[in-house]
Amino acid sequence: MFVKTKMVTNPITVSPDQTIPEAHEIMTEHNIKRLPVMHKGKLVGVVSKEDIDRYTPSKATSLSMGEITYLLTKTKIKQIMSKELITISPDALLEEAATLMRDNKVSFLPVIDNKNRVVGIITESDIFDSFIELLGFRESGTRLTIEAIDEPGIMSNLTSIIGKFGANITRVAVYRGENGKSAIVVGINSFNTAEIEKSIQEHGFVILHKMQNGEVK
Repeated sequence: MFVKTKMVTNPITVSPDQTIPEAHEIMTEHNIKRLPVMHKGKLVGVVSKEDIDRYTPSKATSLSMGEITYLLTKTKIKQIMSKELITISPDALLEEAATLMRDNKVSFLPVIDNKNRVVGIITESDIFDSFIELLGFRESGTRLTIEAIDEPGIMSNLTSIIGKFGANITRVAVYRGENGKSAIVVGINSFNTAEIEKSIQEHGFVILHKMQNGEVK
């Protein structure tokens, strides 16, 4: 799955010469926590709610409300924005975006095309949604988590067992353990899986978990 399939297109942006109150108003109006900062069509920074909070005087300040308001209206976004930009291509894999976010401890990435234009943003929420979709957690049917010995041919063996019952495998994910065993999550487009489960266990697999239509069985 690629970044371009899950990114938010036409992102809301802010100018480096806009003020803190203006950026805060935009974030509040659109319920977002960060904004790409654009100047003459190019990405020059990123400003977040955390950046704004850091530059906003605390309630313990001796400044009056009028003084605080004056100070904030005189502070430009270019003074508080982050200039250390971490970006990603729309053709990158979602795994690359997730790794970049994790390694750099950021919660979103501007998406830049080969002409250095901002074409979207990808956020932690987009990654989480993609993970849920990838595993088919909200799809109708049955999800079986199966323990298997981690050796060649196991996946082929398991899928052939399910295939004999005419069931369609909709999702597969593998979690490798450290004890020579893996947990294989298999999504099946059927609720009538009793015979499938019996056959799986007869072939030496262990069913660790079963979920149907969002309910644990």
